[in-house]
Amino acid sequence: MSKRTLFSLNGTSQPAAFEEIEHTADRALRIFGANLQELLLNAAHGMNSLMIGGYDSLSVSEVKSVALDAIDAENLLVDWLSELAFWAETEMLVFHRFDLHEVSPIRVAATLYGGRAMQLEKHIKAVTYHNLEIVQTARGLTATIVFDV
Repeated sequence: MSKRTLFSLNGTSQPAAFEEIEHTADRALRIFGANLQELLLNAAHGMNSLMIGGYDSLSVSEVKSVALDAIDAENLLVDWLSELAFWAETEMLVFHRFDLHEVSPIRVAATLYGGRAMQLEKHIKAVTYHNLEIVQTARGLTATIVFDV
């Protein structure tokens, strides 16, 4: 894989939310966010872009609540994405709108809105800890996430 595509969620004038980066065997994304809440949101949209591409065919027919606790922000990020991947893999349920009610480095509580996908383009077997580190930059936070596909 050799593509490095920058994705902005709100049009081309917005800073990139995530980019797919080259990885030997799996898929990887570099995620950007002004803060932890935005990083979690952009990571969810980035992972969804791997699994289904776009949201065009998804309705908002399902609403779920989720609350996750972790020992640090990196574990929280993996747990968050693993929860979303679980729903996609087990029930073809992909969430595309997220209301985050509570966000801290060790907790996220959210309401998830989404629908069932006809098929997944890529299956996420696991969200890995491979070289995972959330880093503070001049722009905000960045993290690289590797997905076992």
